[in-house]
Amino acid sequence: MTEQATTNHHSPEVTVDVLIVGAGFSGLCIAIKLQQAGTESFLVIEKGDDIGGTWHENRYPGCACDVPSHLYCFSFEPNPDWNRMYAGQAEIWEYLKSCAKRYGVLPHIRLKTRLREATWDEAKGVWHVLAGEGLTIDARVLVSGMGALHVPSYPELPGLARFAGPSFHSATWNPDVKLEGKSVAVIGTGASAIQFVPQIAPRTGKLYVFQRTPAWIVPKPDFSISEKWRQRFRRIPVVMWAFRKFLFWQHEFRVLAFLGHRWMGRFLERIALKNLEKRIKDPKLRAALTPNYALGCKRVLFSNDFYSALTRPNAELVSEGIAEVREHSIVTKDGVERPVDVLIYGTGFRVTEPMIAVRLVGRGGVEIHDAWRERMSAFLGVTVSGFPNFFILLGPNTGLGHNSVVLMIEAQVRYVMSCLKLMRRRGQKVMNLRPETQKRFVDEVVERLSHTVWQTGGCRSWYQDQKTGENTTLWPGSVVAYMRRTRSAAARDYE
Repeated sequence: MTEQATTNHHSPEVTVDVLIVGAGFSGLCIAIKLQQAGTESFLVIEKGDDIGGTWHENRYPGCACDVPSHLYCFSFEPNPDWNRMYAGQAEIWEYLKSCAKRYGVLPHIRLKTRLREATWDEAKGVWHVLAGEGLTIDARVLVSGMGALHVPSYPELPGLARFAGPSFHSATWNPDVKLEGKSVAVIGTGASAIQFVPQIAPRTGKLYVFQRTPAWIVPKPDFSISEKWRQRFRRIPVVMWAFRKFLFWQHEFRVLAFLGHRWMGRFLERIALKNLEKRIKDPKLRAALTPNYALGCKRVLFSNDFYSALTRPNAELVSEGIAEVREHSIVTKDGVERPVDVLIYGTGFRVTEPMIAVRLVGRGGVEIHDAWRERMSAFLGVTVSGFPNFFILLGPNTGLGHNSVVLMIEAQVRYVMSCLKLMRRRGQKVMNLRPETQKRFVDEVVERLSHTVWQTGGCRSWYQDQKTGENTTLWPGSVVAYMRRTRSAAARDYE
């Protein structure tokens, strides 16, 4: 790109063809594809002080991916140098930074710039955007790459504001708080908690882990990758390609357990129960850690050391509900009061509440939260009727419970690029999804979800909208099926 274009991107008033919000996997992927297609008029705005999205923001002890490294990377940029089968936060973050540098998109990225408001101008066919501190942007196309795992969720507990000691969420980990010898309470036993609990357990004087619902936990086949194998992957790329394909199909078949094929679900449940029986000998503790719902209804977790951490003499699993939080203690509903010096939330993210603190106004002055009042939805999880030239990456019903979400991102980016090509081919600047197209898709998704373990498994999870109980998060099918659906945009679906 030219020097003049770089300067414009960092001025208080910017005009671009494409504005991308977020510099995580999603935002970087479409930025790279635009660059490869010869489009230089694009800008990426990122609210954080560096790129990487969730892999920059989440830095709690033990933070790692639960998808194999060679599958959790771009297909066009395989990495032969992963150190572990399941990469940690720092290594994934470095990978994303190397991708941005290698493909030359860093000059297009503006950090510390939060999206505040975007309004569609029907007459001009552009989005007027307010971001950061006084930045105004006009963009013909607006792409959300904000993802779902970036706004922490906090529990609603009586007296929570009264707690006098240090408290923080796993997504905003405070390394300055010393845990050595302290009485520490962890609220939540989800994907983040099972990673950081084993890391902090040896340092604490007393560790209380407050569990609302036990999770299905299966062993994590993690190990360091030897230099010999890394050399093979470097010298013979087809070996790495074959390994990635093996991992893909190994994970892809797991979707059967979630789509109503109970034989697969029972097979995975036996693996999880054997793991629990092997690691937890105390019958009472084992009973408290045994789920009473079908595997997959909630997120399946992977760990080799969480159960062991709970058997430490200084650790206690508390499955009784919390009645009250006091200045220096937590009281459970059975009347037991436990002294607490530090409070850590492992309570996940506000996944079903999209675009928090963002105002997005489409045609006719309709704000997107009003359009989504009954149900958060988008055609293929990407486009929303009434919001022209607006595309979402990892939008409604495109999350996964069985495979790498990077595969879904690449499929969606390919679809967005086909939309841009469709407009260019037809000599048009604007495209808007037909409302009947969106309705047909939503009806199909709702019907397919009704047969899945996420709706019939006997639990409530963060996959579901807390008001309606509908699953607005996950894709009710395989990755292969989604790739086929998003191969290219069809003109009949749009105005």
